[in-house]
Amino acid sequence: MTTANKERILAFFDEHYPDVKGELEYKKDYELLIAVVLSAQSTDVAVNAVTRKLFTKHPTFASLLTVKEAQFAAYFKTLGLYRNKAKHIYNLLHLLNEQHDGKVPESKEKLLKLPGVGVKTANVVRAELFKIPEIAVDTHVARIAKRLGFAKFSDDVTTIEKKLRRLLPQERYIKTHHQMIHFGRYLCKAQSPQCKKCPLVDICVEPNKKL
Repeated sequence: MTTANKERILAFFDEHYPDVKGELEYKKDYELLIAVVLSAQSTDVAVNAVTRKLFTKHPTFASLLTVKEAQFAAYFKTLGLYRNKAKHIYNLLHLLNEQHDGKVPESKEKLLKLPGVGVKTANVVRAELFKIPEIAVDTHVARIAKRLGFAKFSDDVTTIEKKLRRLLPQERYIKTHHQMIHFGRYLCKAQSPQCKKCPLVDICVEPNKKL
């Protein structure tokens, strides 16, 4: 990754995606945490469709605590891994209630002890709720990082996160995370990238570019 390429990429992101935000819908801290846990191997559109129904039916934390695991599974059945997610959400809510007074903790260490919460989820929650500089490497971020040369195609998500932290200014972590997701979701797609429309195609190292 050359300095010139990095500056060009970030300038493109700032020009085309200056104010992009996360697309998961939520009003309360625990609603975001639930949505991010549900987003594993599922689209934000699919998750929002599920959480709208769930949070309308159960608009308070106390109400969600009354939902049984099987009932969560019924809500989540349109999502991948829905049975595991139902178990995670059920246990997560009760752990939040018992150990954190129903509040989502800010500490990464505490977040990672919650059911269904991995590093990516913890980073998203910390960045979104608490504005802590974090980079969450989901499938979009990983793909874009590799194609644009921030990382190697052989790198795992932990290595990609370390490289992005090293290459990006800390004040850009949250913003660039959202920009990479938006770029990957709507232009540099996994299976059908719109390479002919992409101003960064000459930088891209993807061997199967659609030219």
